Amino acid sequence: MPYSPEHKSKTRHRIVECARILFNRHGFSDVSIDTIMAEAGLTRGGFYNHFKNKEELYAEAVASFLNGRGKTWRDEAGVDPQNGGLQTVHDMISSYLSDQHLGDLEGQCPMIALPSDVARASPEARLAYESLLRAMIWLFEHNLPEQPHTREKAIGLAVTCIGGMVLSRTIDNSALADEIRTVSKQIAFSQLDGP
Repeated sequence: MPYSPEHKSKTRHRIVECARILFNRHGFSDVSIDTIMAEAGLTRGGFYNHFKNKEELYAEAVASFLNGRGKTWRDEAGVDPQNGGLQTVHDMISSYLSDQHLGDLEGQCPMIALPSDVARASPEARLAYESLLRAMIWLFEHNLPEQPHTREKAIGLAVTCIGGMVLSRTIDNSALADEIRTVSKQIAFSQLDGP
């Protein structure tokens, strides 16, 4: 008896979520289809019922963050993308550059976990990654007071947050990593005060 569409959807979601976590931990090249399917409790043969190749899954895993783990993370941080105003901008910066986000290897934003991988990935994966960046810029832009250069300020905040976390994540010196995130927060917060 064939599986119901609901079962297939749940199975696909489980595969995507397992892949997202594994890609965050190990990168694209070091994660095989076999590893992903084993993590999802499935066999390799079932993979092709859901995806044509690993690249398609990778693009979907990156895209899934926004309304999956990313939404959970925003909710936990009290970030209201639609109507939060300046408090949401402040909470987003604080949460993104937090100790918790730095330590959350499985749940981290793909923009800090995967930039080098995505640069070499398929156009679909790069588009999914760009969509995450555009969503972050939109969140800042939508919640900042409307002024001249609001979009530029929103882009600057996104770049400061992502760059601060990428550098903090890639160095072993924890004191320097903390300092980078502290300074990144200071720079971002200073942008909220002026035009």
